[in-house]
Amino acid sequence: MIPDLQQLKEYVQQIQPLSEIEWDAFAEIWKPFNANRKVKITTMGQQERFLYFVSAGAQRVYYRDDEDREATLVFTYPFSFGGVLDAMLLEKPSKYFYETLTESRFLRAPYIKLKALQHTHCGIQSLIDKALHNSIAGLLAREVELQCFSSEDKFRSLLKRSPHIIHLIPHKYLANYLGIYPTNFSKFMNQIIV
Repeated sequence: MIPDLQQLKEYVQQIQPLSEIEWDAFAEIWKPFNANRKVKITTMGQQERFLYFVSAGAQRVYYRDDEDREATLVFTYPFSFGGVLDAMLLEKPSKYFYETLTESRFLRAPYIKLKALQHTHCGIQSLIDKALHNSIAGLLAREVELQCFSSEDKFRSLLKRSPHIIHLIPHKYLANYLGIYPTNFSKFMNQIIV
């Protein structure tokens, strides 16, 4: 088995163990995909046709408004699923961009094939359901942080949840993600990470 597929299998088994038959069917739809740094894999207005599994690199999902302001919503990095999930699941044009921050390596599966597998394998349906439930729980917790936490508490929460992210993602994107000024982010870096 290729290493990226083995990583996918290990990731999937943590969420929802699949039978050998389910895993074989699931594994068959994933194909390698690579992208250079700063590539927009999905753009606003485009249909998201793939679910990605990140094998290497860092990416972000972000929104850009009419005044060219950006809001970084989600980061993806090894080993996790990625893409603009709402556009994929709703089969509607994306409201967001999915961009590589570094050179990236993925496996990707066409949503149309994934959807067909969900109808024929209850374990795969359960996997997708659990992955979505985990994503929703994470998004709700993040929403509370954005609305209720101080800038310093947001920074500390990020460090507690994902300490490695400080070395993986450019700090300007982390500050944007947290909704704090880059100067405050730098101050917290100097005060808290010593």
